[in-house]
Amino acid sequence: MGSLDLSGRKALVTGGAQGLGEGMARALAAAGAKVVISDIQKDLGEKVADALDQEYGDGNGFVAHDITDDGDWENAVVAANDILGGLDILVNNAGVEITSLLTEVTADQIRKMLEVNILGTTLGIKWGLRTMRPEGLAGQGGAIINVASVAATIAFPGIAVYSATKSAVDRLTRVAAMESGKLGYGVRVNCIYPGLVPTAMGAGLANDVAQLGLFESPEAAVAAVVGLTPSGRLGEVSDIADAVVFLASNEARFITGIGLPVDGGMGM
Repeated sequence: MGSLDLSGRKALVTGGAQGLGEGMARALAAAGAKVVISDIQKDLGEKVADALDQEYGDGNGFVAHDITDDGDWENAVVAANDILGGLDILVNNAGVEITSLLTEVTADQIRKMLEVNILGTTLGIKWGLRTMRPEGLAGQGGAIINVASVAATIAFPGIAVYSATKSAVDRLTRVAAMESGKLGYGVRVNCIYPGLVPTAMGAGLANDVAQLGLFESPEAAVAAVVGLTPSGRLGEVSDIADAVVFLASNEARFITGIGLPVDGGMGM
């Protein structure tokens, strides 16, 4: 984005080892923030953190982190605070999508999406607020950005449970913003609804819905998404990452409790 300055800011990005999370971490670092990558993928996460150090200066880091574990969350925010000397940006990006028709979805698949997308995000909000509020470990206020999905706003076949979990992220965001404001935490809480981006997850979805017989081919599935998008294209990682930088920045200082579509108009 370039014009937004996050110098001196300190960020934790979950699921930052690849895909959208890596793009968000890089965009935050490019804007001047120091970033800790959190992920269950240790080797990939450490590689991204090292790359941030090389490209944007030392001071970034990595923490191994299962977002569905309460103790892991406490360890992650303490580690981020130690590495960065504070924490005032949290991006709850880590998530999972398992494509299935409702007639075929298994209890284990449902539990997996509920645990990662809802439980994991809820724990992230919990520890973000506890860390950033005045009596918290970092105690300087800040911004939490949760990653929902355009799937929360449309009825796309094959992703019912995923869509439901991302709708939950929206509701969590708004209540968290209200609690933060009422209790004087000084933490803004917002979420974004990314459109389809051709990351590994996005490509996997296109393949999956074709295999389920919902579209003739993965290419037809992508064409259908583009056809629903007034902007006439898929999203790019930078499109989503720049929105995160904006919501984390001082330019968004009077914005809290919103869901920002970053989907080229697909969900309107």
